[in-house]
Amino acid sequence: SGDGLPCELTAEGEVPDDVFQKAMVKTVEDALERAGKIGFPIMVKASEGGGGKGIRKATNMEELKLAFTNVQTEVPGSPIFLMRMVSKARHLEIQILGDEYGNTLALNGR
Repeated sequence: SGDGLPCELTAEGEVPDDVFQKAMVKTVEDALERAGKIGFPIMVKASEGGGGKGIRKATNMEELKLAFTNVQTEVPGSPIFLMRMVSKARHLEIQILGDEYGNTLALNGR
């Protein structure tokens, strides 16, 4: 939902608030409008979700209405974004810990 927004990270390495706000999807109507530009299938994702909460797939406008409402309910108050779904992709997560001294450690399992 933030495709095409120019962004220069702040000195702290963060996305500026005005760009973040423009990329967020705040209403079902906004989601429907943006989905028309992004195309289907689409993922509705709460940035504060995790463990399967706050993420839903939609393959058409009717599913998108329900998916958006479900994501809002599952992770109340979280910013929500839309993204085009990549089918037949693999998902890999790793956990990396780091401290203020530059020490890092990759954890073996989850």
